[in-house]
Amino acid sequence: MEIFTERMFDMEYTAAVITVSDKGYRGERVDTSGPAVCAMLEEHGWKVIYKSIVPDDIELIKNELIRTADEVKANLVLTTGGTGFSPRDVTPEATLAVVERETRGIPEAMRYASLQITPRGCLSRSAAGILGRTLIVNLPGSEKAARENLAAVIDPIHHGVEMLLSSGSADCAAPAK
Repeated sequence: MEIFTERMFDMEYTAAVITVSDKGYRGERVDTSGPAVCAMLEEHGWKVIYKSIVPDDIELIKNELIRTADEVKANLVLTTGGTGFSPRDVTPEATLAVVERETRGIPEAMRYASLQITPRGCLSRSAAGILGRTLIVNLPGSEKAARENLAAVIDPIHHGVEMLLSSGSADCAAPAK
C-alpha cells in the first residue's frame, strides 16, 4: 500500500498561454495581456511551457487548444481575448466545443470579482473546462481585466489542477489555505 504525503502533490505544474487577437496575430498590436498572465503564473509557481498568438478564428482556436492539451501536455491553458460581444469574439465557443467537462464555477467567480470593480464585469462571456488532464480557462483580452480575473481564481485553479492530475481525491476535505 502506497502512503501519500503532502509533498507528493507538491509538484511543478505547467501552463500554456494563448492570446486570441486578430491585430496581435498580424503584428498590429503589442500583446500585453499574454506576458502579464505569464508573469502572474510564474509568480505563483507555475512553469509556462508554451505561448502563442492566434487570430479570432474558431477553428484555429480549437486546434490550438487541442494541441496544447494533447501535444504540449500543459496542465493549464489560459486564453486571453475573444470573450466579449464583438462578432469575432469566439473564444468561449471554441473552448466549449473542445472540452469534455465544463467547469462553470471558474468563470462565475471571475465575473463576480469583476463586478466588484466594474458593472461591465457581467459582460464577460468567459468559459472554462477540462480536456483530458488539462484545464482550459478563458480570460479577457485587456491586460488589466486579465490580471484581475486570474487573481480571483489562481489559488482555486491550483487545487483544481492538483485534483485533475491525482489518481483520486487531492485532499479535498482539507481547509483552504
